[in-house]
Amino acid sequence: MSGPRERRTWRSRLRDVPDSLRLLRLSARSLSGRLFWAVPALPLLWPAYLASQLLAGWRQEAYLPYNAQGIISVPLTALAILLGVRIIAGEIDRRTLEIAYTVPGGTHRVWLAKFVAACLLLLLSEALLATVTYVFLTGFPAGALYGAFQAGVFYLAVGMALAALFKSEATGALASAAALIVNGVLTGFGGVQLRVSPFWNPAVPALEGFDAADVLGWTIQNRIGFVLAIAAVLALAVQRAEQREKLLGG
Repeated sequence: MSGPRERRTWRSRLRDVPDSLRLLRLSARSLSGRLFWAVPALPLLWPAYLASQLLAGWRQEAYLPYNAQGIISVPLTALAILLGVRIIAGEIDRRTLEIAYTVPGGTHRVWLAKFVAACLLLLLSEALLATVTYVFLTGFPAGALYGAFQAGVFYLAVGMALAALFKSEATGALASAAALIVNGVLTGFGGVQLRVSPFWNPAVPALEGFDAADVLGWTIQNRIGFVLAIAAVLALAVQRAEQREKLLGG
């Protein structure tokens, strides 16, 4: 009896895959418009600008591997904020929020689908950024990719939460940018490494004087801590979106 039942379960799951992919595609289109597939390429303007500086001789020093995380994370974080503020507040600004509350199973399915779709767009963008950075600027360790993605996803969740709090894409974007600037000031825009920063980069020369085991421990603390922080901010954003009267009210 258990065998057929398990086969039916797996078949039903497989049948759900096309629907899930279609939901992600529609979510990505809702976030980025019809040309959502081209949005991940927009951050390439930043490494292109940096490469042009080298070619024009405006920068004499070549980029080193530890620079790669910053090169990738800066445009990726900007894209993350732009996508994050549209997840919930985009529905408010377009006055389609009431439709989201009619989705069977709860509105959280809409917000989580959009969040996952935004993460996939960030992954694609990071792949493009990493390729251009490796070919034209500098090689880098694999850990730089995770560090840049961590910062992007964190500010994706922050943008989503702040835009839902203020019920506006523009205000959410400004508040997220302010939080990003504060983080930059506290870390000297990459000159100071703080374990509580989403941009923690264990490869910077400033940490070479410390014991490797200590740096590894700090990195693990940072990575685990921000997984929990992202989950907490995402939960708060979804909880805010569930407050129908407050979001629909003037």
